[in-house]
Amino acid sequence: MIDQEQHLLEIFQRTGALLEGHFRLSSGLHSPRYLQCALVLQYPEHAEWVGRALASHFSSERIDAVVAPAIGGIIVAHEAARALGVRAVFTEREAGVMTLRRGFSLKNDEAVLVVEDVITTGGSTRETIDAATRAGGRVVGAGSIVDRSDGAVELGVRRCSLLTLDVPSYDPSECPLCQQNIPVTKPGSRKE
Repeated sequence: MIDQEQHLLEIFQRTGALLEGHFRLSSGLHSPRYLQCALVLQYPEHAEWVGRALASHFSSERIDAVVAPAIGGIIVAHEAARALGVRAVFTEREAGVMTLRRGFSLKNDEAVLVVEDVITTGGSTRETIDAATRAGGRVVGAGSIVDRSDGAVELGVRRCSLLTLDVPSYDPSECPLCQQNIPVTKPGSRKE
């Protein structure tokens, strides 16, 4: 059997998706390392593998829909949903609140799997869980391609990540990279 974490790390390295520098994460924290999942997911064979691998961790659950935060989780949700034989929808911010838009809806008590590309603090995943719950769904689990928290994030549901790393992240006021005047870049999808 293939070592899932090692295989995924090799994919990140081959696609140039493991970046080194000074990055501002979507959470607002700073880090010397960034995992640009979009560089992996641009290849359909890698996206399919990621979706199947995530779905396999939840194959014993009844799942009716996969929900992800836009934009990073859209392809992940699509591929996990395809592997599970269910539909995929995504949330977006509206007036600063993550919500289902574009006519997406969930039926009352519909079993939902929430997926994401990267978890650092769990903020986007929690917001997506909240949005799915407000829409009537019952979240049964959460998955991500990468967990940067080394398993520390608690979401209140069973969760799994394909690659778990302990990647340092810093409050900007305490960031050693800022103190060295190293320019910060924001490679993620959230620009605010």
